[in-house]
Amino acid sequence: MAYLLLAWGVGMTSFAKLLQQFDPDAPFVSPPNWQQGRTIFGGLSAALSLQAVLRERPADFPPFKSAQVSFIAPVTQAQTFDVSVLRQGRSVTSVSVDCLSGDDLALRTILLFAQPRASRITHDSWGRPFVEGPSHYATLALDSKIAPACAYNFEMRPAGGSLPVSGAESPELLMWVRHLDAQGVDPAVALIALADSLPPAAMTCFTEPAAISSASWMIDLPQPAAAGEWFLVSSFSQQALEGYSLQDMEIWDESGRRVLWARQTVAIFT
Repeated sequence: MAYLLLAWGVGMTSFAKLLQQFDPDAPFVSPPNWQQGRTIFGGLSAALSLQAVLRERPADFPPFKSAQVSFIAPVTQAQTFDVSVLRQGRSVTSVSVDCLSGDDLALRTILLFAQPRASRITHDSWGRPFVEGPSHYATLALDSKIAPACAYNFEMRPAGGSLPVSGAESPELLMWVRHLDAQGVDPAVALIALADSLPPAAMTCFTEPAAISSASWMIDLPQPAAAGEWFLVSSFSQQALEGYSLQDMEIWDESGRRVLWARQTVAIFT
């Protein structure tokens, strides 16, 4: 694929290769192309927390359902992951994962795994935005003055909304996104990393680059994650006040099925 050859430089590590190298029992040093400012891409740390659980799961372990992620400190040293099962019920299992940067706690995640259950109550109150498929849109040319290194691990195609640092009045991002390489990666792990691929929606209102930092992230999956290539990612800042943005995030697959809903608190340094 031409874009892959243009986007990846020598020595860059793909998501699939990174997951192959990842060992939850050993200190893990993330490659430079997964850097996000002074820390490691938050979506990667969250995805590795989930991978640390899945590596040791028994055969009857429930599918991943939701997560509460607290970004506590930047990851500046080798990462280690401490997994603790909080409770294992008949259909729902709760697991805590602490991601350490050296000796410092950098990320704390509470993960919920749940078996699907039969229910007569089913509804879907809203659908995917009315956009064309990814082939109808051009690939976004990333600006190295704005985009962090980790952004180059994804292909993004704007399908509406605004662009980062465009001085927009409407703080919305809407893009088709895919991993450049997630071959063989667990669909839930790939989805968590992809869900954090876009910059915070409030950045569409910026008129010049400025620092941002995710503080917390709540994630829910309507049903067990399934493999896919392109996903439509919507991110909208509901409110920005006193230096923090509260944003809603949704993801749909190419068939129009909603696969993820999330809410994130973002610190804004401008």
